Amino acid sequence: MSKHVFTVHTTDTAPEAARSTMNGVRRALGHLPGAVGLMAESPELLNGFLTVNGIFENCGLNAVEREVVVLTVAVRNECHLCVAMHTATLTRHGGAPDLIDALRADAPLRDERLEALRRFTHAVLDHRGAVPDKELSAFFAAGYQPRHALDVVLGVGTYTISTFANRLTRAPLDPPVAAYAWEPAA
Repeated sequence: MSKHVFTVHTTDTAPEAARSTMNGVRRALGHLPGAVGLMAESPELLNGFLTVNGIFENCGLNAVEREVVVLTVAVRNECHLCVAMHTATLTRHGGAPDLIDALRADAPLRDERLEALRRFTHAVLDHRGAVPDKELSAFFAAGYQPRHALDVVLGVGTYTISTFANRLTRAPLDPPVAAYAWEPAA
């Protein structure tokens, strides 16, 4: 399509049902990301993503583990914005540069436990949830529990919403994450 059909809404142009959510995001982040302005076209999508994301942030995976899941999904779905945003987040959480580089390249991780998480996330995506017993056993052998397997499913669902919406709307890379820009490998 030669003409971009999605509007980056402000709180003045967004549907009324999205405005308070947008104001909350602006207060929390100090700015309104373009992706939020684009998602605001559907207040239900915006509220749904932010709600489920808040739930994912409180799951049984720690902050670095959550970012491993998110970056694995974002790289798989080729969402330049999510990769940049979550590279910044993982950096804030103290993620080592080699961990970040490997996740952005969809390469094996040096940390065996995090690599088991990355592989399991791929298995959830590849098998649409019907993870083979061998792969599930390897995940548990790394010290994860059944709860964590379901938390990965929650993360995959949450970031499928975000990555798909960002790609559909061609969400821009905002200046606060421009230093973390990423493009899929050719």
